[in-house]
Amino acid sequence: MGLNRFCLIFTLLLFNSSVVFAADNKTANPVQANPQASGNVLPSGRDIVEQCDNKYPGEDQQSELSITLTDRSGNTRNTVYLRLWRDLKGEENIVDKMVLFTLHPPDAKGAAFMRWAYTKSTDKNAEQWIYLPVLRKIRRVSVRDLSDSFLGSDLTYGDISLREIDEDRHELKRVVRDKAGQLYYEVHSIPLEAKPQYSRKIAWFRKSNEANGCVKVRVDYYDTKKSLLKQQFIKWQKVDKAWVWDKVKVKNAQTFHESFFEVAKVKINRGINDEWFTERRLRLGIKQ
Repeated sequence: MGLNRFCLIFTLLLFNSSVVFAADNKTANPVQANPQASGNVLPSGRDIVEQCDNKYPGEDQQSELSITLTDRSGNTRNTVYLRLWRDLKGEENIVDKMVLFTLHPPDAKGAAFMRWAYTKSTDKNAEQWIYLPVLRKIRRVSVRDLSDSFLGSDLTYGDISLREIDEDRHELKRVVRDKAGQLYYEVHSIPLEAKPQYSRKIAWFRKSNEANGCVKVRVDYYDTKKSLLKQQFIKWQKVDKAWVWDKVKVKNAQTFHESFFEVAKVKINRGINDEWFTERRLRLGIKQ
């Protein structure tokens, strides 16, 4: 299997972003709610993002990740991975580490991808490696422009990179209610840098009476010309005390390409050690 095809297969990868499916999207046609009807004081946009967009993911995760890519002609490609992830919490300036081992399709089995993400203070892009069994070699995948497509997917390197909360101005625009009566906060996030990747992002957060129940369920991304670029829909699952993606769909409104992610067989806090995130392990694969 060649390098180009391998990169297409890994068209996904990392994440920790946002929202519910097109078919399940309850905020698709919201109606204006009366936010002051109950007499409650509304939180600020920043407070909503801080509380609802920073969910506990566990100390580490093991899961089976299925990714289906669909082009504008309806052609699809499905790949399934064993995904291992570990939170380093900034230890040695590393945010987290992740590795993917390909389980399907058969001709890609044995291929692997590894990523180390660094803290903002290092001003260092993530390091990434791929292992191609047909070549029996490990190659580094350089990250150049954060606006580049992440290995061919509808996510960019910027989408999967750590972004501090105060790199954007967050404004609560309104509270909306779907037909079932569920309330959502609509928050507009405006980047503060001189040359941003997006002109703005609009996110919908599901309101909850539980302190930890508020989650982000949809994000609309607008390009620098202020045109809708893509939409991301997220459905979550809670495993023990951790919040993990269940199903995620990303739709590009300009190219009509779609990426669909499904996470299954999730195990949290397994004590995954650092040996799994090494070049040696890329070559060995999932053998014990």
